[in-house]
Amino acid sequence: MPGRLTWMATQAGKFSSIAGERDRSSCDLDSLGDSQRIGLLPMNLNQQIQVLIDNAPQDGTTPKVVRAIAPALKQIAQQLHHSQYYILQTLNSDWVSTVLSNRGNPNLEKRVIYAFPTQEDAVTAPLAMPKAQAIALPIPVTHILFQLLAMEAISSIVFFETPGNRSAATEVRRSDLQSLMQLHLQQSQSQQRTKRSNLPPDIA
Repeated sequence: MPGRLTWMATQAGKFSSIAGERDRSSCDLDSLGDSQRIGLLPMNLNQQIQVLIDNAPQDGTTPKVVRAIAPALKQIAQQLHHSQYYILQTLNSDWVSTVLSNRGNPNLEKRVIYAFPTQEDAVTAPLAMPKAQAIALPIPVTHILFQLLAMEAISSIVFFETPGNRSAATEVRRSDLQSLMQLHLQQSQSQQRTKRSNLPPDIA
């Protein structure tokens, strides 16, 4: 199962790359296909989940796994304020992370990624790298959560909710997200077993 979640989150990372290529080009929106519009035009949560399902390999298993964890993605996303956030990325489409130290114990560190409510908030944020080497791109909120699953070096995503205010934010820990995904996958598998056991013998 961890391998399956890692694959799916890798697919979410590809969406940000598509948006990045669009942001650095001058082509018209009308000339883009549906997959290239990801991260450009705001989508509601159901549309975001459908994109994840549509872009999963149609192997008979992976789309079902995406559907199984969709309620968990939506559950967390509904607690956040925006349908998409701006993520700082390098020109190679790597997400920019920040190392935070514990005030009480400076030796205790964690690596996080900031998600901003507006592009202006993202581009004016302090960076440990030259701003010319970073670009702020809009990513659907469920795709950000989806991507977090594959980021083993990242402890959490920090979502800033109010434009111009970096003093308050909502933190989503990777460990909490993984636990919730595991729970929904187990529930889905249990439901499938129950359905199979309730089939008449001549059908099962």
